[in-house]
Amino acid sequence: MSTETVDFLQGENVLLSGSTGFIGRALVPELLAAGARVTVYTRNPRQAREKLPAGVLVVGDLLSLDSAGYDAVINLAGAPIMASRWTARRKAELLASRIETTELLLEHLRNHARFPSVVVSGSAVGYYGDTGDTEVTEQAAPGAGFAAQLYRLWEESAFGFKSGGARLCLLRTGIVLGPNGGALQKMLLPFKLGLGGPMGSGKQWMSWIHLDDLVAMILSLLISPAMSGPINAVAPKPVSNRCFASTLAQVLHRPSFVTMPAIAVQLLFGQAGRELLLASNRVVPAQALDQHFTFRYSDLTQAISASL
Repeated sequence: MSTETVDFLQGENVLLSGSTGFIGRALVPELLAAGARVTVYTRNPRQAREKLPAGVLVVGDLLSLDSAGYDAVINLAGAPIMASRWTARRKAELLASRIETTELLLEHLRNHARFPSVVVSGSAVGYYGDTGDTEVTEQAAPGAGFAAQLYRLWEESAFGFKSGGARLCLLRTGIVLGPNGGALQKMLLPFKLGLGGPMGSGKQWMSWIHLDDLVAMILSLLISPAMSGPINAVAPKPVSNRCFASTLAQVLHRPSFVTMPAIAVQLLFGQAGRELLLASNRVVPAQALDQHFTFRYSDLTQAISASL
């Protein structure tokens, strides 16, 4: 899995959904640099044009997509999972923003002259549910809870791409660390104030990846025929929540002793806190390692330092 050649996607027609999110904004310039012709499908074309570089075709209507078809599709669209408490209405929004978008793309692209040869579709390590101390590879079964259900159904909605002849890669992403956004930005203020620390017992495992490695992995998947099915997009060394908190505090030169009790996490975040902040995910990138993908950031201290 190498992307050393600058123009390895020269002339490839790539369609991207979810272009204005934390990952999409970092991915688009790299696709362009690799020589791809990039089209983004979005419900907010104005916002996309403001956030994305020149050279990107922005469309807000499926009927405006290229009828000749696309060589590759990267499907990352989905409402932020931790933006608010999981009310029944919010759960419906989270499901619809992922599943309906995927199904609409699939239905529309089936009518194009050329069906994509490769599709990278979003998911997350929440698919596995709370796995405790068990080390989890892509072979593990889906877990219990709403997050696991959400990601399982999202993956299933993409199966039609495989039956249509595409090589389907299901990107099970961990916590993404990078500058100017993502989970780390939300953690910084309390830690900078010296009020950061572990959540609950602090023993729960956290699977993470640096944004640069995630973008490189997505690009590699576009040109790596051996890669398909579920792919754990995480660094090789998951850490405990307590280790993560102490590492972040150390990089910021702050203390890390203010523990947030589990009951406080649940009061603040509800079910989302219980399933995403207190649950344990010791996930390893077995497929990526088998294909010799090189992680630029396999050490958490380096990844956090680079993100700040």
